[in-house]
Amino acid sequence: MSQSHALSDDQVAGELRKMTAFIRQEALEKAREIQLKADEEFAIEKSKLVRQETAAIDSLYEKKFKQAAMSQQITRSTLANRTRLRVLSARQELLNDLFQQARDKISEVASKDEKSYQNVLKGLVLEGMYALNEDKVAIQARKKDLDAAKNAIEEAQKEFKDKVGRDATAELDEADPLPEGSAGGVVIIGGQGKIEINNTFEERLRLLEIDALPAVRETLFGKNVNRKFYD
Repeated sequence: MSQSHALSDDQVAGELRKMTAFIRQEALEKAREIQLKADEEFAIEKSKLVRQETAAIDSLYEKKFKQAAMSQQITRSTLANRTRLRVLSARQELLNDLFQQARDKISEVASKDEKSYQNVLKGLVLEGMYALNEDKVAIQARKKDLDAAKNAIEEAQKEFKDKVGRDATAELDEADPLPEGSAGGVVIIGGQGKIEINNTFEERLRLLEIDALPAVRETLFGKNVNRKFYD
């Protein structure tokens, strides 16, 4: 009986081929499954890497764009400031020249018209006497203006008495005159030497510069110059 069920060599070989074919088929299917899984994971990973790289490139571009925009803004602001400073410098230079011309003009007053200059001195002395309202004040003038100053003081004392109704003395301090480089005018001293009213041409022009500067700027450069360039 055992002999009847014994397999021949050909049968054994056939069974082995079938078994081998089955194993190979399963192996191929498993290999395809693994390949598909690998391809799927590769595609996912590739897509992930592409998104990451794209995001990184976008982020880098945005950063570079912001840096470029900031650099452009800084450059524009720097150029605007330089331009503004040049404009301010040019305008200030023009104003300085304008007031320097005024200084040169007032320096010519005494030399060109002595009588007019004496009247100016009288007005400056009288203004100081009214402001101090004292019985006695001292007057300083340039050495070359002493004669004109004496006449101006005499006239100022008379007018003061007429206007105020009492005598007041203004003495010319010949020992301490104003510097010869001064453009002219007088200094009135009261309060026992503690109060000084500077009515020299230089000081009056300086005060005029301060008071008139906004109007001069507006006249030369327009109404919006203070708001636009000096704020």
